[in-house]
Amino acid sequence: KKFAAYSKGMQRRLTIAAGIIHSPPILFLDEPTTGVDVASARQIRQMIRRLNERDKTTVFITTHYIEEAERLCHRIAFIVAGKIVRIGSVASLVQDVQGEHILQFSFDGVYPDACEQLRNEFADVKWEEVSAQVVRAVSPERLDIYPFVKFFESKGIEVTEARKIEPSLEDVFVRVTGLAAEEMKREKEGKAK
Repeated sequence: KKFAAYSKGMQRRLTIAAGIIHSPPILFLDEPTTGVDVASARQIRQMIRRLNERDKTTVFITTHYIEEAERLCHRIAFIVAGKIVRIGSVASLVQDVQGEHILQFSFDGVYPDACEQLRNEFADVKWEEVSAQVVRAVSPERLDIYPFVKFFESKGIEVTEARKIEPSLEDVFVRVTGLAAEEMKREKEGKAK
């Protein structure tokens, strides 16, 4: 059977197999799970883990999937425009933003100028627009939810959820690079077409 006749998942596994047949001490994988189905992606991740844990192969992975890097990697480097801008373990990278307090508010509808109004009203707090219906308040100081709820009520903005956010690797990525992960994914998918 010709290589092109196999599914993308099988092609990825065959490519990885060709790369490991001679038991290399170091293996480089470029986007190993991109474009494959969920089951194939899971099998590829398991194969990568086995290579590292059982065979002691050092595996370098490039990926736009932050959650995949978080699952598979002991150390992570964020690269922007060909330059490493931050490197470390997941724990050490997350600890870098741990000093921030984050509250996230989800709205019942779309309020296009809500973030701007919040910036004007609460200038000492950094506001991030996560989506058309979600904003985040970020501060080095502990945040009290009551003033924000009172503000939303006064503006007729219905809040469906308010919660404290613990920093994630994606938060580190956004702060370090200034790029949102979804923006990177859209950009990559746009180039692939």
